[in-house]
Amino acid sequence: MVILKIMNIANFANSLSDTSPNSASQQFISEDGVYNARARVLGGGSALNAGFYTHASDDYVKQAGWIPEFVEKSYEWVESKVAFEPPMLEWQSAVRDGLVEVGVLPYNGFTYDHIYGTKVGGSIFDKYGHRHTAADLLEYAEPRNISVYLHATVHKILFTETGKPWPRPRAYGVVFEDSLGLKHWAYLRKSSMNEIILSAGALGSPQLLMLSGIGPANHLQAHSISVVVDQPMVGQGMADNPMNLLFIPSPNPVEVSLIQVVGITKFNSYVETASGLSFAYSWAHNFIREYELHLNETGQPSAVTAEAMSRATETLNSLVAENLQGGVILEKVIGPVSSGELKLRNTNPDDNPSVRFNYFKEPEDLHRCVQGMRTIIEVVNSRAFSKFRYKGYAGASSH
Repeated sequence: MVILKIMNIANFANSLSDTSPNSASQQFISEDGVYNARARVLGGGSALNAGFYTHASDDYVKQAGWIPEFVEKSYEWVESKVAFEPPMLEWQSAVRDGLVEVGVLPYNGFTYDHIYGTKVGGSIFDKYGHRHTAADLLEYAEPRNISVYLHATVHKILFTETGKPWPRPRAYGVVFEDSLGLKHWAYLRKSSMNEIILSAGALGSPQLLMLSGIGPANHLQAHSISVVVDQPMVGQGMADNPMNLLFIPSPNPVEVSLIQVVGITKFNSYVETASGLSFAYSWAHNFIREYELHLNETGQPSAVTAEAMSRATETLNSLVAENLQGGVILEKVIGPVSSGELKLRNTNPDDNPSVRFNYFKEPEDLHRCVQGMRTIIEVVNSRAFSKFRYKGYAGASSH
């Protein structure tokens, strides 16, 4: 039932907000009050996220030290299974044309390439709204050479001691627990073709390294382990893309859509959009409920005042009805200068670590956020987006 639920685009928000014990989403709130979710399902984040697919920029590939030819081959390998050209319906088209109208140029059409301007990117949802995840790539596997363990949690990676028998520690196995709570040990064979790939996401990967006695991921010296994370690690902590969004109620029906159009600005902010009742309604209500519950349980100070949360709740309740329609336009800061930190709360791998994102700690990030929100307001005020504005709307100031 869980798998069927997360595979349909219409269930996107409900899948994210489902906190039941057997759900695919594990929610948490950071120390500085950021509401977030972690995937606990085969396919990882691709089984829960908004499904936008694009290539990395050439600068990112160069900085990461990747070989461009291998990167291109990897893209082709992935795209044959999980990437699709999305259908451009009215809401997405209006935002696309609005971005072009307000100067996020040039218009690059449909492309996987990361280039400045407005484009239509790929989606891991096919034309029927069916999600395709990283788990689909298992179709490439040779069944006789692979075993997939479900409901299993890795507790630690086993490393050799320094100087025994190699100068630096090397991974030689893992300890994991099955659904019955029984522990198992799995070891590498004595072969150069063996490796352990650590792919537990931006939070899970450093958490598992710390549980295994290794410091931040960028200090890792072991030869036989690969680290794959969703966001780059920075210094002693982590960097993530802060996101802010504007909900726009519409006088006309809107399609259910997730991220398809993106404006890549010269001031290094992404502008994206999604539409449909379930996205705005269920996510927002669950956010408020979970946020207040978390604060009541922990007693920790909130980055959002009680007065602001109260106003948000009143506004939401006054707007939301069963026939409410609309969507969101959001902006993300690319490669933020600000960085946060991740620490262990305990040695239980099932528990969330302590995370502090420190969004907008550096003024440069806040400035780019403001520029991104101004662009969103200009798009809402554009002629191209007029069908989705209520008549008599005076327009918000972008200054």
